Amino acid sequence: MDEPGVHDVTVKGVKFTGTQNGVRVKTWARPSNGFVRNIIFQSLEMDNVENPIIIDQNYCPNHENCPTEGSGVKISDITYQDIHGTSATEIGIKLDCSNTNPCSLIKMEDVSLSYKDQQAKASSANAQVDEAHGTEAGGTIITPPGYL
Repeated sequence: MDEPGVHDVTVKGVKFTGTQNGVRVKTWARPSNGFVRNIIFQSLEMDNVENPIIIDQNYCPNHENCPTEGSGVKISDITYQDIHGTSATEIGIKLDCSNTNPCSLIKMEDVSLSYKDQQAKASSANAQVDEAHGTEAGGTIITPPGYL
């Protein structure tokens, strides 16, 4: 599929309260030549947000007749910086990247999310995290650099 790319976007200084999603990048699981790159999410506050940080490359809203191929959209150079607050779910960070085009150059800097007074968890598939810094309740929110 011939699709344009999205690049050079900054989201800064936003408070999300009780929303389904905080910062999200989503793509359908189908062939594409599109891309998402050089995105910065900075100085954000999450207050009881269901999905504070999410990349979903297997997006299918009704879970019916969903595409089954890996997303062709290439996601790279995404920075999450100075993001704090609470998640309404146990998983505060979900990176569900394409099995055919893994996410790359993902950076987490000073990310601190909690769920019910405990550290929120991170879930990841096919994501190359190059930098990860942030703590909550005495532990690291996400593992050091590498595939999660």
